[in-house]
Amino acid sequence: MDIERVNDTTIKFFITYKDIESRGFERDEIWYNRERGEELFFEMMNEANNRDDFELDGPLWIQVHAMDRGLEILVTRGQVTDGNMKIEVPDWQDKHALDEGTQATDNDSEVLEQDDSVTEPLELMIGFRDFEDIIDLSHSFANTDLDNRLFHFEGQYYLHILFDDEQYSEDEQDNMLSHILEYGFESDITIHRVQEYGKCILEAAALAALRSQFSMR
Repeated sequence: MDIERVNDTTIKFFITYKDIESRGFERDEIWYNRERGEELFFEMMNEANNRDDFELDGPLWIQVHAMDRGLEILVTRGQVTDGNMKIEVPDWQDKHALDEGTQATDNDSEVLEQDDSVTEPLELMIGFRDFEDIIDLSHSFANTDLDNRLFHFEGQYYLHILFDDEQYSEDEQDNMLSHILEYGFESDITIHRVQEYGKCILEAAALAALRSQFSMR
């Protein structure tokens, strides 16, 4: 997938149909299955955030153009001006702005709005190159309340972690994540893909379960 930063508020994707299928999506279902289409979109946006620090924040103007080899997707992020949310579509696109709450009417365009008053918990997928690394982590990680699950997908193990903002401060989350990343790596793969095509090994308290089942090497 190619990602191009157009300006401070707009980013452009190009993804081939082959890449879409390699991610576990059928070519037709992204058009006719809204849930699967949104899943693919947010997976792409997560990659954009990791690569180019383009955050999924506020309402978005989305244009999807179907091409012979794949999809070209333009995403413009809303900005607050004089207390009002505006989405300024670049000059080389349709020359108009959408006020907050306006819905796009084009068949291949859509505005996705987010409630800024709701804080989404930090959700991460940590991959491990070796199963022994997870065991070592389980014995060095003392926190037993952290929401974590273990999956196996395409020959690798993944630990899905969900931080509760009400339970942990930002500094506590950073410290725990830094410790975890000493043993694994942050992955762009989504929990939806792993749940659908992988296998859940431990549904809850995975690190605690591993610590009780396996001794230190």
